[in-house]
Amino acid sequence: MKIAVLAGDGIGPEITEQAERVIAALAQDGLRIETERALVGGAAYDASGDPLPESTLKLCEKSDAILFGAVGGPKYDALPRPKRPEQGLLRLRKHFDLFANLRPATVFPELAHASTLRPEVVAGLDILIVRELTGDIYFGQPRGVRTNEAGEREGFDTMRYAESEIRRIAVIAFEAARKRGKRVCSVDKANVLETTQFWRDIVTDVHQQHRDIELSHMYVDNAAMQLVRNPKQFDVIVTGNMFGDILSDEASMLTGSIGMLPSASLNARNFGMYEPIHGSAPDIAGKGVANPLATILSLAMLLRHSLGQEAAAQRVETAVRKVLAQGLRTADIAEQGKRTVGTREMGDAVIAAL
Repeated sequence: MKIAVLAGDGIGPEITEQAERVIAALAQDGLRIETERALVGGAAYDASGDPLPESTLKLCEKSDAILFGAVGGPKYDALPRPKRPEQGLLRLRKHFDLFANLRPATVFPELAHASTLRPEVVAGLDILIVRELTGDIYFGQPRGVRTNEAGEREGFDTMRYAESEIRRIAVIAFEAARKRGKRVCSVDKANVLETTQFWRDIVTDVHQQHRDIELSHMYVDNAAMQLVRNPKQFDVIVTGNMFGDILSDEASMLTGSIGMLPSASLNARNFGMYEPIHGSAPDIAGKGVANPLATILSLAMLLRHSLGQEAAAQRVETAVRKVLAQGLRTADIAEQGKRTVGTREMGDAVIAAL
């Protein structure tokens, strides 16, 4: 089995290195996995003038899965949009049709204190956000900046969804719920946007083939409020690209730190790209203090979904839980005044716990 490792920018190389070390530890126990690195994002632009070089794309095509770090940084903000680091990520999603983004938001018992909400509100939280990833306003055409009939410049983007795109992400959500609490909440803005009224209609229709699952609908503004008022009311949330982007980041802070949340982006063949949902954090890059646990948990999702190695995935997740139970904390999840560990020390602890 082969994994393409695209570390990217900022803290990306530091956190993916720890996941690679976990892979090496699993390999010592007989799991036959090899990794190969390639450039993406700003690092790729610096080297070749392209945030997704052809060589990187070819490596991904001959791999079984992609482990992704993070891309972007202030030094690239002035580049033309097609050359910006984030375009490498978007192009990978589109090229491999990675339409299903799975973002679990789980509160580990030891970290209930780290949330800005009261511990009793978030303790035991276990939400799965299923975000459609290749449609919506992020990819819809036409888009751009133009001068209107009044002679004033205006920016415009197009929110667009095909029926097949909605159907396939709804099926993913219902099937995921069947393995969990059997509840799906579909989030839209059907009272204002025609596209999301269409979304609601199609999700409702798909539900007819999944009647054992409870389906509810919620407007996105209410969903944002309910996530901080009573987050444990949710099991699986399914929503479009833009709403999912926003709500999953909000949900991450319920857990105490965005540094704890993994994600998987899958296509119909279970080929996937796995990444922490946080960014490149250029302010702490190179300091050895970034939290690698979201990346290591993303590796567990990779083992489960793309490689079919459920036992290895559970081993990695159990190791992370053991490390947290031992009291080890990086700065982002530590209680004030308590000792913290660095990126590599946290990686050491996970490997020891394996």
